[in-house]
Amino acid sequence: MPFDLSDRVILVTGAGRGLGRATAELLAQSGATVGVADIDAETARAATVAITQRGDVAHALVGDVGEREVFLRLAADFARRCGHIDGVVNAAMWIRYDPIQDVRPDAMDRMLSVGVKAPVWAAQALLAHRKSARSCGIVNFSSPAADQGYPNTAIYAAVKGAINTLTRTLAVELGREGIRVNAVTPGAVPTPGARAIVDEAGYELRRRKTPLGRLGREEDIANAIAFLFSREADFINGAILHVDGGVSITAG
Repeated sequence: MPFDLSDRVILVTGAGRGLGRATAELLAQSGATVGVADIDAETARAATVAITQRGDVAHALVGDVGEREVFLRLAADFARRCGHIDGVVNAAMWIRYDPIQDVRPDAMDRMLSVGVKAPVWAAQALLAHRKSARSCGIVNFSSPAADQGYPNTAIYAAVKGAINTLTRTLAVELGREGIRVNAVTPGAVPTPGARAIVDEAGYELRRRKTPLGRLGREEDIANAIAFLFSREADFINGAILHVDGGVSITAG
């Protein structure tokens, strides 16, 4: 295992598929007990079965994390099973790209609920169920859209910009409580969900723009998150970690 997380209890939202699932699987392989939270019961349970069949420990948690009462209930259930919670990964996101004139209230509200409100509920849940003597952590998912302009992504970009601000603010507010708050900004990773938005030509363009000359892999992102929960990262707090092969610092 790349990092020893054998005494950690970590809840991962959006863990039924894509980067959330890859993260949950790697955290479990590193020894953590993982809460696999997803709004889709089938994917949450499939991911949990895949983890437990390898001999690792995971619990399926089904519900809409954008709803405060639901998130707090899922977290309380997870804490009852495990005794406490040491960390949360906020991987869940609902995405819709539209020209600004086509943005509708329901889509905007949904992105804000899952993308901004849920990480707030996550912090509340961790504070409620942590052990005060233990170091704890939160890892949020940001995006290059928070720093760079892309057409038709205004609401998504606003959400991820809010995540960066929330990450830094909570890192200061909760640091004295022993809770480190960081974010990862993945580069282009062709997960099944992302492929529904970006076609092959789009990914080829992203590959050519990446200094390392390749697209990201799910394990690249998961490894960074496992590191941020490890003892080796105990003095990292408030960081926005770009895991993108260098594309964010490339001109043009």
